[in-house]
This record gives sequence, C-alpha cells and structure tokens, in this order.
Amino acid sequence: MKRIMCVVKYDGSGFNGYQRQPGLRTVQGEIEKALEKIAKKPITIHSSGRTDAGVHANGQVFHFDTEGAMDGCRYARAFKSLLPDDIFIVSSQEVDKGFHARYHGKIKEYRYQLSLNAYAPIRRNYTYFHPRNLDIEAMREAMAHLVGTHDFTSFCGIIDESDKVRTIFEANLYEDEGELTFQFVGNGFLRYMIRIMVGTLIAVGDGRKSAKDIPLIITGRNRKLAGLTAKPQGLYLEYVKYPQEVMEQTAFPFSGIE
Repeated sequence: MKRIMCVVKYDGSGFNGYQRQPGLRTVQGEIEKALEKIAKKPITIHSSGRTDAGVHANGQVFHFDTEGAMDGCRYARAFKSLLPDDIFIVSSQEVDKGFHARYHGKIKEYRYQLSLNAYAPIRRNYTYFHPRNLDIEAMREAMAHLVGTHDFTSFCGIIDESDKVRTIFEANLYEDEGELTFQFVGNGFLRYMIRIMVGTLIAVGDGRKSAKDIPLIITGRNRKLAGLTAKPQGLYLEYVKYPQEVMEQTAFPFSGIE
C-alpha cells in the first residue's frame, strides 16, 4: 500500500464546494472520479481542508492510499487527461504512510481579492467588486488586532464548531491602483472565518465600524458583533505548509509545497 500526496489548483466557480456531495459537482468528486479510472477501483482522497462553493485554490493538498504499482510522481500526468479544465494537479509524489494532508498541515495562507474599480464582468468569478472608497489605513489598523491567538467565535459561521481558538501569524493588506489583496496566514481557519473578517474590515473601511471595535468583537464572542460575510469569489487558498519535523520523518522528500 502506498500513500500519494498531490498539490492541486482549481477554479471554484463551477463547483458546489470542495467536499463530495451526492448529485452535485464538487472538486473532490471530480478528482475521485478520475482517480477511479486510474486505479480501476474507488479511492477516497483526504484533503488539507474544505473550501466553499465559489472559492478557489492555488495550493490545496490531498492524499490517498493505493495498491497500484505506478510511481507516485506519475499520478500528476495521469490525472491531466482525465480531469476537467478547472482542476489541475500541480505535483504528486509518494510520502510516508504516517503523513496526513489535514492533520499535519500547520500553516495555511488565504488571500482575498477585492476591487474598488468599475465592475468588470469578465472578472466577476475571481474578485469581489466594491466600487466605493474605503479607508485603507483604518482597515490595516483593524487587521493588526486580528493577529495572535484568539477565540474567533465572532468570526465563525457555524455555531456548533467546538474549538474556535485559532492563531493568525500574519494579516496584511496590499493595495495597487484600487485592487486590494487581503493576506491571512494562520494555523487554521473556521468555516467562513476569512470571509467574515473581510466583511468586518470592509465595514471598518466605509466607516460603519472602527478599528478599535475589533478587540471588542473578538472578546464579545458573538457572531452578531462582526460584519457581513464577504462573497466567496474573491477567496483563494494559496498554500498549506507542513512542519520540518514531518518532512524529516517522511521517507520521501516533499516537493511542490511552499
């Protein structure tokens, strides 16, 4: 039995999210359909996490187990002719059987794209358009309060999530001619967490909330205190990073991962 790890990019526009759902088109469903043709039997893949409908990925990671004799690095090529054009396997390789794409992924980066420029239909599935001025510096000041280890209940869209404590290592906002990029690097994110944080930052930017409100929103642990949930099409999973000790314990060198 071999364990194969893959890095995948996908355009989330045409999917009902990442996770397999009966009767719906999903990223996991399409990959498993292609993998069944390669392996000649059904195989379940395990990812670093789920993305919602409309959300994109540049560096999602998944693994699967197979009894096939094919070299691990050849799976990326085998997938190429079997997957739809909105999914692309960047790399594949055999890893140690103890590796787990979800449980060993300790750092993730997400980015959110927002445009203050005129609406462009051709980019509607990849950027959230907000053609009104925002106070960029106030938003940056607000983002600084999100960095650190906090209970992010106020920024969670699912009430029954058990442990809502997460650590954000970096939170940055880049601006280039009206195009905004929100960057969040952390050890994990709750359902809708980034989209709610972005929605709250937009509220700070247009004056409905203050940067000083962010600590109160965090300590209040009440979803109603935060802003609206930003639309999904601006969100991208950039990469998943695995700790050095996992790499050292793995019998095969990692590649294709930040």
